[in-house]
Amino acid sequence: MRLEIVESTLPGTRFNTGKAEDPDIGINSLQNYQLSPNHYFILDIRQGEDDHKYAELVLQKPLDRESDHFLQLILTALDGGEPRKTGTAQIWINVTDANDNPPVFSQEVYTVSLRENSPVGSPILQVKASDRDEGLNAHISYTFSNIAKRAYQKFDIVPQNGTITIKEALDFEETEKYTMTVEARDGGGLVAHCNVNIKILDENDNAPEIILASLSTPVSENAVSGTIIALINVKDRDSGENGKITCHLQGNVPFKVASVSKNNYKILTDSPLDREKASGYNITIMATDKGSPPLSSNKTISLQISDINDNPPAFEKSTYSVFVPENNPSGAPIYSIKASDPDLDRNSRITYSILNSNMEELPLSSYVSINSETGTIYAQRSFDYEQFREFQIQVKAQDGGSPSLSNNATVWVYILDQNDNSPRVLYPFPGAEGSALFEMVPHSAEPGYLVTKVVAVDADSGHNAWLSYQVLQATEPALFSIGTHTGEIRTSRGLLEKDAVKQNLVILVKDNGKAPLSTTVVLNLVIAENFQEALPEMTRQSSDSEHHSDLQFYLVLALALISFLFLLTVILVIVMKLRQSGNPKLFQCFEPNTFSKAQVIFPPNYEEGTLPYSYQLCLSSEMRKEQISFPKPHIQVAENLLCNDSSQVVLVDGNCGDANAKEEVGDQVSYVFRNSDVDTTALLLV
Repeated sequence: MRLEIVESTLPGTRFNTGKAEDPDIGINSLQNYQLSPNHYFILDIRQGEDDHKYAELVLQKPLDRESDHFLQLILTALDGGEPRKTGTAQIWINVTDANDNPPVFSQEVYTVSLRENSPVGSPILQVKASDRDEGLNAHISYTFSNIAKRAYQKFDIVPQNGTITIKEALDFEETEKYTMTVEARDGGGLVAHCNVNIKILDENDNAPEIILASLSTPVSENAVSGTIIALINVKDRDSGENGKITCHLQGNVPFKVASVSKNNYKILTDSPLDREKASGYNITIMATDKGSPPLSSNKTISLQISDINDNPPAFEKSTYSVFVPENNPSGAPIYSIKASDPDLDRNSRITYSILNSNMEELPLSSYVSINSETGTIYAQRSFDYEQFREFQIQVKAQDGGSPSLSNNATVWVYILDQNDNSPRVLYPFPGAEGSALFEMVPHSAEPGYLVTKVVAVDADSGHNAWLSYQVLQATEPALFSIGTHTGEIRTSRGLLEKDAVKQNLVILVKDNGKAPLSTTVVLNLVIAENFQEALPEMTRQSSDSEHHSDLQFYLVLALALISFLFLLTVILVIVMKLRQSGNPKLFQCFEPNTFSKAQVIFPPNYEEGTLPYSYQLCLSSEMRKEQISFPKPHIQVAENLLCNDSSQVVLVDGNCGDANAKEEVGDQVSYVFRNSDVDTTALLLV
């Protein structure tokens, strides 16, 4: 017999096994049934209405397919005869499965360590559950049943085999550990659970983070070493050695970094600061962890250095040379002096002033002035090279700091000569009409004979004072020549009888300036052996001069007459007033005849009455005590008045006087006769 019994069949359930047949009767017929020993079934023998006995299998305890999924029983039927006979039947019981076993995990808790840099998609572990059932009841599927949202985003599980994989990149600094519950469900709906703990292992994947806590900027350039300028905080999200940090500063800067506490540092000055060398610094802080490989990060902070007035103004040079042409316009700039100050703002604001000068004739302000802001030096007057050629001033540059600093520079002003002075003839001294006195040339003069020398000077200097001489006009152009640079007038050839006795030379004296200036002098040369022979020509020359100067004479005479009439009117008014006051003898007029002629010495051959005018002198009563005679002069040249010595001059008494002694008055030379007995009122024509 074959039976299929579900293992979930309840105890007490009966199973009919059928009945045995025994053709004997009575005691020899079927009497009893026996069942082979087992744990699950017993026999219950019943007798039917026909008094026939049959057996039923009664389930004594639940079946367990997982323990015995197949049972083989032997049912024995017994009669009562002697010997007892039996009949057997095999009962094959197939225990069919019922979902009476839930899934069972191999571990209640799964623990795994996982590096945070594990790639996405890689499996990390597999949970395993078993089910003793079979078929659909033994089919298990896996899911997360109790899991945080963040863990659900990071991990995934394969339902068919329970493999857990990484769904999203892991970060130790975000979450160090994940805990989740995995559920296993069979086909019959029975479930089982296990816990999964995933620990994330740190990797050195985070560089240190630098946070600027405070910064003191700007810093004064006179800050002492050790002044704190900044506080920083350094963090590293890694752990262990990966989170240990060291700090240092990059580059050669006058600062250093020092630890205050864990992950806190201070930056302080390490050496003196100088704003003029560096007005600011970009300080780069480098933080490095101790991971393998180490990671580092940097942060740059800008620090400004504030200025103090520690630099005086500086000139490019201690001494300046300025060249100014003379005759410069008054008030024009002549130079611009410049000082620099590396400080800032008011500490570098420079003002200029003139301290002193070596000019003592006039106040300094009458020579130069300076613009206090720009340093431009102005000439306050037109300079004259012939008056002074150089002068020195001290210029002071002062900054606006507190306290202020200053510096001085020397400025030498050199006056450059301009060709503003014409040559001036010293010898021969020109007369009233621009002509010199007569020079005599003997008839016997040979070619190259030195007639005279023109001496001229120029108040300018350098090239402007280089003089050259040339004959501008001459009665006989070929007769005389002049040295271009010496001014010596010499005969170019021997004198001939046909040559005119009187020779006029117009000499041009010219300087060497870019715009040359010149002057002329007229030389009157007389070809004669002695003074008496030259006298007629000299007299004729005087007459010609008077003729040419008539117009000028009349003009001067008219001016003198008007002045005389004015003075005469004033005198007459004064005289009338005095006479009315009762002192008529205060003034008294005298005729020239009243004076004694014996008191005056006259030249030989002197005659009275040769001049067409006479004098009337009015003297005070006090002056009448002295006798004065005014003779009427008459010029008559004496013979044999030539002196042998060139250092002597002819006097009117016929004697030779000493002409060596001379007095310079301005640019003129006057000769004083010191050994003559002639009265100083005498007139002499040389």
